[in-house]
Amino acid sequence: MQLVANWFEGLGISTAIAVALTRVIFVVLVIALSFAVNLVTKRLFARTAGRIIAASRTTWDDALLRHGVLTRLSHLAAAITFYLLMPLVFSGRPDWVAPVLAGAQIYALVMVILALGSMLDAGVDVYETFDIADRIPITGFVQVAKLLIYFAGGLVFLSIVVDKTPLILLSGLGAFAAVLMVIFHDAILGFVAGIQLTANRMVARGDWIEMPKYQADGVVIEVSLTTVKVQNWDKTITTIPTYALISESFKNWRGMSDANARRIKRAIRIDIDSIRFCTDEMLERYARIQFISEYIERKKRELLEHNARSRAEPSSLANGRRLTNIGTFRAYVHAYLENHPNIVQGMTFLVRQLEPSEVGVPIEIYVFCDDTAWVRYEAIQSDIFDHLLAVVPEFDLRVFQNPTGADIRILGAAPAV
Repeated sequence: MQLVANWFEGLGISTAIAVALTRVIFVVLVIALSFAVNLVTKRLFARTAGRIIAASRTTWDDALLRHGVLTRLSHLAAAITFYLLMPLVFSGRPDWVAPVLAGAQIYALVMVILALGSMLDAGVDVYETFDIADRIPITGFVQVAKLLIYFAGGLVFLSIVVDKTPLILLSGLGAFAAVLMVIFHDAILGFVAGIQLTANRMVARGDWIEMPKYQADGVVIEVSLTTVKVQNWDKTITTIPTYALISESFKNWRGMSDANARRIKRAIRIDIDSIRFCTDEMLERYARIQFISEYIERKKRELLEHNARSRAEPSSLANGRRLTNIGTFRAYVHAYLENHPNIVQGMTFLVRQLEPSEVGVPIEIYVFCDDTAWVRYEAIQSDIFDHLLAVVPEFDLRVFQNPTGADIRILGAAPAV
């Protein structure tokens, strides 16, 4: 720099202007050198490391490359070059050196913060390759870590600007605690809720949840620090505050998935007027039905022996024990479901008669299907009730149905008595 300044003076330029021109030239040279160092570092370090990572068998280093961690770290070489050379350019001018060094420090700080954030994102990608990621999401914790990094980076940034240590700034944060609580209210609530959700395994990505208050009915696709995203079955996205899953109730269908079985609970309502005792002719017809032929023969012997012991008078159907068509139909439904290939036999298996009402006598089916996929489950359930509704008349029963327009037309067309 002295040689260049002397050369300018030799051209007849004043000393002050020669020194200023010299500084400008060397500032440009340092900036150019910093850019050159950055390019060389990216080419030799980042790209070479990228080739090595691409050739390796591990996946975690691929995540680092994908999120640009090495590229952002390569910027530190330019910052260090600028930081070391600029004091030489501005030697003798400490009032100029301080802001220049502060700028280099801030640039390096930003690159470090961005690199740490990218490393956390890469860690999330690696974590999500494991099966445990669906049960214990860490997105919320990563977001908290990023907030802490940004907060610490902000403190360091302020300390550089005001030329004070971060400890002095930390000592003054007590006065802003209430303000910080307001600013980070949702983040704090979400963090606490995220810990409870994760610790208690209340909800995880991939769970099917229902929360009518937020019109959510679908699969959880993301559990973050402040929100839980649910993709509804109509493909819309519902966003629920994380703390709402702690403070309010919701339904999680994970137990169904873990059990690999889904409940079928539906009733067929029988018209009360069609219920009657079975006659010999009816029992003879029912005995030809494959699933209950043995049941009919066994019950006939059982009732015959019981009525003989109790000396029941056969002149009235009300005397003794007798089979009814609704009871026989219930036995048929039970036998039919026992032989159905998609009904789980080891879980709750119930075919029961509920309380009669003005809409008939409900015969409720409470069983579990071995296929939890929605489309296949509905197809299996529909096939079962298609068959049962069609077989009801075979037992001299009628399914209850409120009068329709067709019933009124039939009554209107009937001849007057």
